[in-house]
Amino acid sequence: MQTHEADVTLDQLHKVATQILSTYPQHRVFCFNGEMGAGKTTLIKALCKSLGVKNIPSSPTFAIVNEYWTHQNEPVYHFDFYRIERPEEAVAIGLFEYLDSGHYCFIEWPENIEAILDEEPVKITIERLDDLTRKFTF
Repeated sequence: MQTHEADVTLDQLHKVATQILSTYPQHRVFCFNGEMGAGKTTLIKALCKSLGVKNIPSSPTFAIVNEYWTHQNEPVYHFDFYRIERPEEAVAIGLFEYLDSGHYCFIEWPENIEAILDEEPVKITIERLDDLTRKFTF
């Protein structure tokens, strides 16, 4: 897979979201890596907006998974595995059913479940360059 990079300000996230979705039109599982506060949830919000999600996405840190709905009545799943201590916890919430659903699955803190991911997800790394600028590699 070819690597793409983009340095953008936070108000340009829609461009990155559009580029990610157009670069990987057949993929549905996306993993987001970056330090706390890098902008993982903010990018996922931009992706959801590009997909036509009706409700406002928020971090599922405590719920582990949030479900959003597009205007076409398609679900989008947003996972936050920051608090997962063992991959078995993700299995217990039905992770594989979500991943096998054919719907978009956006995963924050995938390093906590990498050992159990069957397919190769699209990996997106976010690096904080300054307060307003991020480097996205995918």
